[in-house]
Amino acid sequence: MENKKKQNYIIPIIVMIALFAMIAFVTNLCSPMAVIVKNQFGASNFLSQIGNYGNFIAYLVMGIPSGMLIRRIGYKKTALVALAVGIVGILVQWLSGRTGFGVYLVGAFIAGFCMCMLNTVVNPMLNLLGGGGNKGNQLIQTGGVFNSAAAVAVYILMGALIGDATQAKISDATPALMIALAIFVIGFIVILFTRIDEPQQPVEVKSDVKDKYSAFSFRHFKLGILAIFLYGGIEVGTPTYVLQYLTAEPSAATPGIGMSGTIAGLIVAVYWLMMLVGRLVGSAIGGKVSSKAMITTVSIATIALVLFGMLAPQSWQANVPGIDWANLKVIWAKVPVGIFAFILVGLCTSVMWGAIFNLATEGLGKYTAIASGAFMTMVFGFAIMVGLQGLVADWTGSYMTSYVVVLFCAAYILFYALWGSKNVNKDIVVE
Repeated sequence: MENKKKQNYIIPIIVMIALFAMIAFVTNLCSPMAVIVKNQFGASNFLSQIGNYGNFIAYLVMGIPSGMLIRRIGYKKTALVALAVGIVGILVQWLSGRTGFGVYLVGAFIAGFCMCMLNTVVNPMLNLLGGGGNKGNQLIQTGGVFNSAAAVAVYILMGALIGDATQAKISDATPALMIALAIFVIGFIVILFTRIDEPQQPVEVKSDVKDKYSAFSFRHFKLGILAIFLYGGIEVGTPTYVLQYLTAEPSAATPGIGMSGTIAGLIVAVYWLMMLVGRLVGSAIGGKVSSKAMITTVSIATIALVLFGMLAPQSWQANVPGIDWANLKVIWAKVPVGIFAFILVGLCTSVMWGAIFNLATEGLGKYTAIASGAFMTMVFGFAIMVGLQGLVADWTGSYMTSYVVVLFCAAYILFYALWGSKNVNKDIVVE
């Protein structure tokens, strides 16, 4: 019986991993789209990230309802609803090139609903299918490998479509938006006709006595969702402002080096390639190395790399690689050596998401589904932290100085790994 159960879980695992990749493809469209928004609508560093704001703030609205939706209709039906919403979001963003800035924001917001629901499905299901603990973390890290691969593809594709950043228009991104639309349509059809033997949801026993506990009764969960709130400042903020720095003109209010969008996109894609490599390693060792050990190691490394990237003199130059996948060759561009340090941060962020989720929801039992929704709600922090970094860049006129935001986020995650992740509420019954 046990072997049969494991065999039945193979297809759900494959489907969930595929959804992980779809999430990355659509979510990571927002950062290169910021270059287009900045040019077409004349937006500042802060306002150019409006797509990220809409995408991630949607998590604040949809996070807890997503968890409730899973409890009511299950993982598969929630995924189907999410994909239908995603199709609408992509179409609205595509239309914004003709209708204006506000419509683009609405499209990003709708797409964010989709991403939130998919994330709420994918993370707990992979954790549950892996049996929690190190094995659950290992499955999440494996999903992360495909997530990173999709992110790499987006930056390469968008870099090629943008070309000259000073001439970029939303219409230039049409092929990428149509690819995203096709992914959602195909995903909907595949999941619709795929049998998914879902982990059984805990049976709710009706009682006149209200449960005095919830996921928020656990200290390690509350500190964990704050960690994921800040994590977005590292994962998204780091490559977003590398791209802004590389493409901004030296004469701009916040100066950069005026590199072409195509070359800059290939270089920033290496950040996501580093995440791919890190997640490959994480998935290989996830069954043996604890989530706590992973986060401790990578948060310390992140602090060191970001400090170096901020403080290294701009005159120190290095040849940084980019991968031209169309011609299957490596291209090299000379940039300040600190940029290379920022790119290496991708190795560190690679395992943070899955490990934080694993630690934050460990031991929650019957509260896991709602906890997953609350966890996703805090992803709106991605928008807050990326926006805060944009404000710092605008105020100081320096992209390098803005990385103090990333530094703060990494310091808190180190605190969470060392002290905040311990479950001190084991007296609460979770079965």
